[in-house]
Amino acid sequence: MAVLTLLAPAKLNLFLHINGKRADGYHELETLFTLLDFGDELTFEANEKGSVTIEGAPSDINLADNLIFKAAQMLRPYTAQTSGAHIVLNKRLPMGGGVGGGSSDAATTLLALNELWNCQLNVSELANLGVKLGADVPVFVRGVSAHAQGIGENLLPVSLSEKFYLVVSPGVHVSTAAIFGHPDLPRDTPKLSEGWSMENTRNDCEVLVKKLYPEVEKTLEWLLKYAPSKMTGTGACCFAEFTSRDAAERVLQTLPENWQGFVAKSVNCSPVHKQLNIPL
Repeated sequence: MAVLTLLAPAKLNLFLHINGKRADGYHELETLFTLLDFGDELTFEANEKGSVTIEGAPSDINLADNLIFKAAQMLRPYTAQTSGAHIVLNKRLPMGGGVGGGSSDAATTLLALNELWNCQLNVSELANLGVKLGADVPVFVRGVSAHAQGIGENLLPVSLSEKFYLVVSPGVHVSTAAIFGHPDLPRDTPKLSEGWSMENTRNDCEVLVKKLYPEVEKTLEWLLKYAPSKMTGTGACCFAEFTSRDAAERVLQTLPENWQGFVAKSVNCSPVHKQLNIPL
C-alpha cells in the first residue's frame, strides 16, 4: 500500500486579540497566522485492516483523545470499511506551546488519509471537519498564511514577507482552556479598523500567562535582548523575528540549557500542500 511522509508545520500568531465572549462559550478573536517550514513529521502507511494505529504518540494521552486518531475517525464515513493505516509520529513541536502541534498533526492526517483512502473531499470540506477538532485546525488544512476572525475558522488568506524566527519553549505547559476560562483574560479588544503592525497589535493572553507562568516572562525578556519578542497563541512558546537564518541561529546557540528552541522560516504556502500538490 502507499506510504506518505509529510510535515505537520508549526504556526505563529503574529498577534492575538480577544474581541469578546460568544453565547456558545467560545471567544471571538482576531489573529494573524503565519506558517513555518518546521514541525512534526508523520508517516502514513495505508492498509486494509480497518483500524488505525499510531506509533510515537504521547503515552499520557488515550488513543480515543488523540487528535490524529480523531481526525482519522472523521474520515470513516467517506471511505471503505476496510481502510486502515499505521501512522508514525516524529514529535518535534512542544505540547502546550501555542505553535499548533496537535492541530497541525490533525490537519496533516485529514489531508494524508483523504488522499490514501480516496475520500475525495475538497479542502473546504476537510476544513469544516477540522474545526470540530479545534479552532486552529482549519488554517493548517487550508495551508495558507491568513488573517482570522470568529473562533479562528474565518480565514482570509494573506501574503506575508518571508521572515526567520527563533521560537523558544521555556519548558512549561500552558492549558489553552485554563487561559480562555480565566476571569482576568482581556475580552474587549476592538476589531482592527486598518492594517496591522507589530506596534499596533499584541497578544491579549500574554500578560495573564506571564503572571501565571513566570518562566514565560523570563523567556520574553531574554529574547528582547536580541529582537522584539512576542508570545504565540496561549503560550508557552515565545518568538523573535530576524532578517536571516544565520542571525537567528547565532542567538539559538546561546539559549539557556533548560529551554528548547528552533529556527524556522515563515511560508505563505504549507509544505504539506506542496508535497501533495493541493491547489490553494
